[in-house]
Amino acid sequence: MKKLLLAVVAVACATSAHAVTLVDRIVAVVNKEVITYSELNEAVGMAERQLSRQGTPAPDRPVLEHQMLERLILDKAQLQLARETGLRVDEVQVDRAVERIAQTNKLTLADFRKALEQDGVAFDSFRNDVRQQMIMGRLREREVDNKVQVTDSEVDLFLEQMKSRPQSAEYNIAHILVRVPEQASPERIREARARAESALADAKSGSPFARVAASYSDAPDALQGGALGWRSHERLPELFANALAGMQPGELSGILRSPAGFHILKLNDKRGAGAEAPVVQTRIRHILIRTNEMVSEADARRKLLDLRERIVSGGADFGELARANSDDGTAARGGELDWVFPGDTVPEFERAYEQLKVGEVSQPVRTPFGYHLIQVLERRSGDASTERKRLQARQAIRDRKADEAYTEWLRQLRDATYVELRLDEK
Repeated sequence: MKKLLLAVVAVACATSAHAVTLVDRIVAVVNKEVITYSELNEAVGMAERQLSRQGTPAPDRPVLEHQMLERLILDKAQLQLARETGLRVDEVQVDRAVERIAQTNKLTLADFRKALEQDGVAFDSFRNDVRQQMIMGRLREREVDNKVQVTDSEVDLFLEQMKSRPQSAEYNIAHILVRVPEQASPERIREARARAESALADAKSGSPFARVAASYSDAPDALQGGALGWRSHERLPELFANALAGMQPGELSGILRSPAGFHILKLNDKRGAGAEAPVVQTRIRHILIRTNEMVSEADARRKLLDLRERIVSGGADFGELARANSDDGTAARGGELDWVFPGDTVPEFERAYEQLKVGEVSQPVRTPFGYHLIQVLERRSGDASTERKRLQARQAIRDRKADEAYTEWLRQLRDATYVELRLDEK
């Protein structure tokens, strides 16, 4: 099923319909929980199928087992933290996410389920993997993204640098990270560097970079061949940007050292990016139901679903219902917001309205403020004003800092997690 977009749960541990029955054993202890060999076998099977769909040769089985075990350990540590701090995703949100994945594949939910099963993936396992990815995404937003600060002086410096770089480059890159623990011993650092040198030697000898990344990289995107996609110069850490500036498409960087560990970059392609690219603006209206001691999440969703049904059936006007029901300050003007630009609203709200066609009404959308119904009224493109350029600069800086902070946060979480490895025990 080459068209099946299973990469949305890149580290999913789906159950194979053809898995060999194995005598189970513990391969790792993570704090007070265990990872069994059957879990690892399922993860390796999913990784092999994913790499096959991408046309990437899979690493040798022992190498892939060690890679996937480390991935499972890091996932379990994140899910434990989320559970301990009360972060969870309800059933309705998981259902909506699975439906969106099916729609992305241009399939009905029933056909998507059949396609999964034909591909050897149990639907319940896939659904659980979607839930886990959603939880880890929200954990990142709470622990990392929402804590990133950007100062006015950083924005001023960014805009000043842009004046001397009117056609800032964009790079399509792939990446390998060999993580180094915080306060690592000299011996541990030497081991990590030797691993990075082996990865670089393999890549230079002609091994596909995607296979090398799957074999060596500790980054979350390892199974996607380390692909980071297109990144503007401003979105990249200074360490990466400086290295890429002197590279040509197809070239590999040397080994780069950062606080997170050792990095290797491959420049797949390069292009100029116009500084005055048109900006898409969206005119929106919404209805907000806040949750509190008196209004549960289930109550809020139920109320919004009822309002949505009245709107889409043509029996009620969105603006009138917003005036009568919305808990937001925009209620008096029918829930209408001013024209919004990318980055103006919280990520959950922005992701929801970007998926809507003009005139379409969303399903209930959860944000830190409560639950929303959203309707897109109009879209337009235009050049950015001076203030808009400052907001775009602030967002670019925020994205770069968030990526760097997330890498460091994962390293700290891994270092703070008690792990007992038993994979190599006989």
